[in-house]
Parts: sequence; structure tokens; C-alpha cells
Amino acid sequence: MAPRITVERHHPSLGAAADLARGLDLLADAKTGRMGALLRIYRPEPTVAFGQRDAHLPGFPAAAEATRSLGFEPLVRKAGGRAAAYHQGCLVVDHIQPQPDAIVQAKGRFGFYGELLAEALRSVGVQAAVGEIPGEYCPGEFSVHGTGANQSVKLVGTAQRVVSGAWLFSSVVVVQNSAPIRDVLTASYAALGLDWDPATAGAAEDLVPGTTVDAVEQAILDVYAAYTELVER
Repeated sequence: MAPRITVERHHPSLGAAADLARGLDLLADAKTGRMGALLRIYRPEPTVAFGQRDAHLPGFPAAAEATRSLGFEPLVRKAGGRAAAYHQGCLVVDHIQPQPDAIVQAKGRFGFYGELLAEALRSVGVQAAVGEIPGEYCPGEFSVHGTGANQSVKLVGTAQRVVSGAWLFSSVVVVQNSAPIRDVLTASYAALGLDWDPATAGAAEDLVPGTTVDAVEQAILDVYAAYTELVER
């Protein structure tokens, strides 16, 4: 990690499209050396971020319309993966960092930051671990899942964009109100013709009732602070 990371919090959100664009703008600034390491945290507007492969499927127009009908804005992100949904009960954590050899540790970052986020969730009582669970939406080897008495649910999806001279590691943490996310993913994946198990879509509060977005945000900052110096903007 960098010896110092500036923390930028956006409450409220800039808006679905503007939030995604902001991350890429910051990555461009980091690439050119106009800024140092930055940890950007925000609570997003209801959004379904489709992957590039999703946008080329015949069912994409219907999936986008289904998303809108449920109050979520459909967007296509630059990173890979499949559709992921989030709203104000979630946290998006964008870590942007200038680094000359940004590609070298790209895979290692997935494991490191996945475990960091799992540690943050464990600190608020969630039994969290890194690893894909069968049937999850936007499946990934380094997803973070949580386990309760009778279920395992995906709680964090991660993505990364690497350019010459910098990287952006983005994570979506689902904390509260999982039902709308499950509903919009069910509609979207059906339109796209993709199989998944809706039972894998959950939130931290489903496993530990009373878990709040505020508590998880502070837990993430606390875990980061154990590794590096944080400076609030």
C-alpha cells in the first residue's frame, strides 16, 4: 500500500453515470501524476452496471428496460464481468493509485483487497471470506461472501482497471436492503438469458441484523488505517 491515502467521501452520490465517470477521471489524473493515492467512498444511486459482454447479448435492450422499470439506471462499465446491482444500501469503494508498474501485481490485488474487505465485515460480526459461491451473480474468484445459519450470500464484488502508470480497484459492498437488488438482478439475468441462483444475492444485514452502512464504512476505513495513513479530504 501507499504510505498515505487521501479519503474522499461523496454523500450524496453524484448520480449513477457521473459516479462511474468520476472513477475513470481520477484514474486518468493518477496516471499523469496529477494526484496521489485516493480512497473514494460513496453510496450509489440505484444502478445496474452491465459488463461489456452483457451489452452484446441479444437480450440486452430488454434487460436495460427491465432495470429502468424497477427504478435502477442501466450502465455499461469498462471493467469485465457480468451485471451487478447496487443502491443506497451499498458502499462503493474506489481505490485509485499511481504506480509505474501497475500491471505487475494486478492479480495479487484481488486477493489482498478481497481479504481486506472480508476483514472489515468480520469486524462488524459478519462471517465473511473470500471466494466464489455456486450460482452467484457476476461470478468472480475473489468475491467476498458471507455465511449465516442456512445461507451463503455474495456481499462484495470487485473489479479492476489498469492503465499505464496507475490502477483503479473498485468494490461494491452490499450492506442493507437486498430485496430490490435480488429483484432487479432476477429480471436482468432472465432477459440476458444467464443462469444464476437468486438466493446468492444478499446483504450484510441479512446475516447480522442491525448492520448499517455507517458501521461498515467505518470498519473499512479502520482496516485501511491499520495498513497505511489515511488523510481526509
